[in-house]
Amino acid sequence: MYLIKMRAENFGELRADVVIETARKITEEGPICDNCLGRQFAKISSGVSNEKRGEILKEVLRTKGEALKEGKCWVCNSIFDNLEAWVSKALGALKEYEFDSFLVGTKVSGMLLENEELLWEIAGASYAEPLKAELNREVGKRIEHETGKIADFERPDLVVILNLWTEKVELQVNSVFICGRYRKFKRGIPQTRWFCRECRGRGCERCNFTGKMYAESVEELISGSILAEFNGEDMILHGCGREDIDARMLGSGRPFVVEIKEPGRRKVDLRMLAEKVKEENEGKLEVTGLQYVKKEMVAKIKNAKADKTYSVEVELKTGIKEADLRDAVTKLSGAVIEQRTPTRVLHRRADLVRKRKVHSARLVSFEEPISVEIKCDGGLYIKELISGDGGRTKPSLSALLGTEAEVKELDVVDVDI
Repeated sequence: MYLIKMRAENFGELRADVVIETARKITEEGPICDNCLGRQFAKISSGVSNEKRGEILKEVLRTKGEALKEGKCWVCNSIFDNLEAWVSKALGALKEYEFDSFLVGTKVSGMLLENEELLWEIAGASYAEPLKAELNREVGKRIEHETGKIADFERPDLVVILNLWTEKVELQVNSVFICGRYRKFKRGIPQTRWFCRECRGRGCERCNFTGKMYAESVEELISGSILAEFNGEDMILHGCGREDIDARMLGSGRPFVVEIKEPGRRKVDLRMLAEKVKEENEGKLEVTGLQYVKKEMVAKIKNAKADKTYSVEVELKTGIKEADLRDAVTKLSGAVIEQRTPTRVLHRRADLVRKRKVHSARLVSFEEPISVEIKCDGGLYIKELISGDGGRTKPSLSALLGTEAEVKELDVVDVDI
């Protein structure tokens, strides 16, 4: 008689009579379903389901004269008799979402956990498979069959959670990530939402009850154009650094990744999205080079050591000769700058001295407005490189000229990663 195929190479020989005796002890505790009985020996046989394994064991016990108790399974409360109901709940929840891959997980109730631990005390856990592992697999196979989608244990689009406490199906919908570059043409727009310092987003007189320091941001402008296309709950922008609020982002644009949270759709034409952002934010913003990426791109973008190129309009407090200005700018080229945290950001950054290099600096125009182009390490504060910030940045253009200099307007023209 076929009983169990042993996997001696993994677990050693386990005598059939030991298996039968263990199964007998389990059935003495009360009615038990085929799945729960067979699952206790999952790791010593292959090519057969837990349900079939339990069926065979019960058949053997009956041939030996054992009277098996009938009724609801004392271990799982006969949950495996109701798999189709769970599958139906899952399919109903999935109707609202576009996905290619999924994974099934289970929140096991305290009662079932206690029952399983009691069962392992009787049978031992060495050869057993956890209840939730079998439940995940069996429901997952049925969802695969019904939807044509695949179970993905590494990067599922969403996770179907069988909550045995509430008897409901929950969905964990994983984010969609899109990278690209943005160009900001209007000054006075921060990169991300900036909550009011006074009310911290609740709304007050200072922020005109908007909860924000600024009416709009790059993040909100992009979100306003694309979030609805994905039927998402929210969008977060992760930038490769950030320009000052009063600076434009020109040239090739700043690299970014947007994270669409809980998207109902996952496949949207990115060319169409770029056009929509441009049309709806004419004169303010555009995005280019959009492409779908993995979550890891967020860390890559945020941690990238990017060189920046700036176009700086400089205002001098006193008149100076063009040759002297050109000489001072040239001295900045190749210089290693020791920059103590600027006064204007001391409230949010540690007071440290940081070294950053100016890769190149050149005088573009001496005619009003005076224009300078600077390429440097990321993290160098350009306004303070020009003004000196009361001696906190050394060297500075002001110190080299011997007269006060300030940034009148600033544009980022390249972010090189």
